[in-house]
Amino acid sequence: MDEPCRLEHANLTVTDLDAAVRFYRTAFPHWRIRWRARIHGVDWDGDWLHLGTDAVYVALQSAKPGADGRREPYEDPGHNHLGFVVDDLDAVRERLTEAGYEEGLVVPPHPFRKRMYWHDPDGNEVEFIEYLSDVPGERNDYSDVDEPKAL
Repeated sequence: MDEPCRLEHANLTVTDLDAAVRFYRTAFPHWRIRWRARIHGVDWDGDWLHLGTDAVYVALQSAKPGADGRREPYEDPGHNHLGFVVDDLDAVRERLTEAGYEEGLVVPPHPFRKRMYWHDPDGNEVEFIEYLSDVPGERNDYSDVDEPKAL
């Protein structure tokens, strides 16, 4: 059954569009640039693009020259990571490793899913997850977390 809503895209500001495209296309070789255009701002011009499929994409926008924008994920307000479901986690790991990217947080094994974390060239954390079960209760099992907290 389809969800009544879904996340279509995320929008990230990056320091180097081409480096960001290389990272995401390494993870997802089937992604393509859907649109690329020039931004005409008040005090600077930049570029932006949509990278993905017809159904889902990441919008990448060039940062204002000289902008640092670095923040501490999980501490400062803002996004902490993007999460992508993949069919073959080992293939994604192999492509990213061969391209010279370094794996981030290593997570303990789980009986119903495999996960890994990487950072794109701007330090945005990206989680890749492969589910090993189609049963929602198993896919969404977090009993391996030390102190689960209900929201």
